[in-house]
Amino acid sequence: MADALSVIPAAVLRNLSDKLYEKRKNAALEVEGIVKQLASSGDHEKISAVINLLTTEFTYSPQANHRKGGLIVLAAATVGLTSEAAQHLEQIVPPVLNSFSDQDSRVRYYACEALYNIAKVVRGDFIIFFNQIFDALCKLSADSDANVQSAAHLLDRLVKDIVTESDQFSIEEFIPLLRERMNVLNPYVRQFLVGWITVLDSVPDIDMLGFLPDFLDGLFNMLSDSSHEIRQQADSALSEFLQEIKNSPSVDYGRMAEILVQRAASPDEFTRLTSITWINEFVKLGGDQLVPYYADILGAILPCISDKEEKIRVVARETNEELRAIKADPAEAFDVGAILSIARRQLDSEWEATRIEALRWISTLLNRHRSEVLCFLNDIFDTLLKALSDSSDEVVLLVLDIHACIAQDPLHFRLLVVFLVHNFRIDHSLLERRGALIIRRLSVLLDAERVYRELSTILEGEADLDFACIMVQALNLILLTSSELSELRELMKQSLVNDAGKDLFVSLYASWCHSPMAIISLCLLAQMYQHASAVVQSLVEEDINVKFLVQLDKLIRLLETPIFAYLRLQLLEPGRYMWLLKALYGLLMLLPQQSAAFKILRTRLKSVPSYSFNHDQLKRASSGNPYSQILHHSGSQITEDGDVNQDNGNLQNGINFASRLQQFEQMQLQHRMLAKSQAQSRNCSTSLLKEGPKAEEPRQPPTSDTNRPSSRSSRRGPRQLQI
Repeated sequence: MADALSVIPAAVLRNLSDKLYEKRKNAALEVEGIVKQLASSGDHEKISAVINLLTTEFTYSPQANHRKGGLIVLAAATVGLTSEAAQHLEQIVPPVLNSFSDQDSRVRYYACEALYNIAKVVRGDFIIFFNQIFDALCKLSADSDANVQSAAHLLDRLVKDIVTESDQFSIEEFIPLLRERMNVLNPYVRQFLVGWITVLDSVPDIDMLGFLPDFLDGLFNMLSDSSHEIRQQADSALSEFLQEIKNSPSVDYGRMAEILVQRAASPDEFTRLTSITWINEFVKLGGDQLVPYYADILGAILPCISDKEEKIRVVARETNEELRAIKADPAEAFDVGAILSIARRQLDSEWEATRIEALRWISTLLNRHRSEVLCFLNDIFDTLLKALSDSSDEVVLLVLDIHACIAQDPLHFRLLVVFLVHNFRIDHSLLERRGALIIRRLSVLLDAERVYRELSTILEGEADLDFACIMVQALNLILLTSSELSELRELMKQSLVNDAGKDLFVSLYASWCHSPMAIISLCLLAQMYQHASAVVQSLVEEDINVKFLVQLDKLIRLLETPIFAYLRLQLLEPGRYMWLLKALYGLLMLLPQQSAAFKILRTRLKSVPSYSFNHDQLKRASSGNPYSQILHHSGSQITEDGDVNQDNGNLQNGINFASRLQQFEQMQLQHRMLAKSQAQSRNCSTSLLKEGPKAEEPRQPPTSDTNRPSSRSSRRGPRQLQI
């Protein structure tokens, strides 16, 4: 300290702290001359003492004017040192950097000015302080004082020039600081950062692309900045990097893919578009490198397929197809389970397009890696069943395609049908809304006969009788009306002469017993008119309720459709098809006379020609037991009311109809007992609640006329036929 005081006159030191800038400047120039003399004589110890004095007494002084003078004189001393300045930078630069955070804006301004002058002298030698200088400039770029910002901007430009021409700059040491600062939201700081990234990327010797994953997320974050200029600068920088990626033989796609996946879900439209564009290029360029990230990428693409912005949707769809076209091997880190998990999660998306593509991925995986997918079947099966309730027909059809693909194995086929029936049981609305579509599609994909046989087997032992009745009625209606089941109907029509048809009839019969109208329909379809008549005659009062009449109305209307054209044509030969007439007249007698169905059927029966009757046929048709007579046949032709007869009147083509009728009656007895039990429960509940008037009895058919014709039909049948 004493050496420094002996070198610098007291008046000079006094003027360095003067409030007038000119006096401080003149004093600094005198110190510059003193330092220059010391440097020329090589007295670096005194130079160090002088610098120490200036920093201690002035730069770190509590007085603002002292600090201002100290900054000016440090820059002057550096100028005086010229080429010798490098060895004293450890003393000169830190005090200046410390002043960047001074509370006085003028001090901060002088600090920028001082460091600018120091940098001009030492140039590349002060690179060792680059991180500290960069950090200080980063803060000053957002300074509240416009003059300080302007000074910092000039200093920044000089530092950039020095770094671009220096061979001592270490990008490895700088990147951690850059990564930390990329999270700052201040717009001035963001502009500062993007500017530096762009400059460093332009230097051929600096590999910014290799460190792109470290600051890529920050650049994408800037795309949603409120400032248009910042968004534009960030986009420009990203575009440049993407072009470099396309031209680079070696790129770390993996780390960047993770960032892009996160940004693809950004609420900002421009960020999403840029992210999905990058992902698109990565899928094209990265190929095998991206295999471990396929699931994450797919998780980003699928939601974007339904984006409200058309540009995003287009790029997302293209990317999705590119990704699906890559055939990866599970042995090469291709995680089938992870992709299935993503697809399953996207099935809950509110957007139809996303759900559709998720299903297509599951289908693709099934086709390519069936065994691996089946290992995860328990994870996706419930979700696939739930998807059958989707509001979109296209989604439901795709789900059914997947189910059909899974059900190629007998075990999985059984599992599918069991779960399907279970879903129908717990959600009746699914049966109403989607039942027909599901059954028809599965019949096409898995063979209609196989599907119906399996459904019948399950429903035969169904404990919920009400559900079983509803399900059978639905299956029966689908069987009678769907074009997809036309071959099955043709097979049923040959039940009396064809073993396959007979086996199908017997297979369906047990479960069809849950619904009287379903059994009658089945018999009419199979041309087993004698048994149809027997079923009609077996009905009792409790069977003929409102639900029965509704189903009967549907059947009567179906009889007028092209599906039953063969039946109507058979009415042209009443002598040959006596049991058909008796069955139809039996149905007519069960209908209320004022109903539309009654009028339709009566009109049809009135058109039956009255010729070709004989006494024996009428006598046989009027018999109380439809199976008590033996009809004659020749060869394999269906004769006498569509029945091929054996020696035993109760056996036709190997079918014991008397036993079948008994089976039907037993099932209906169970339904009647259940109905009575439910009625009693309702009555008890009503009594306990004491709601006043006694609960209404279960509704019966409106008049006794509806119930009685079945008991009279066998006596009046022949006379009715003689109209």
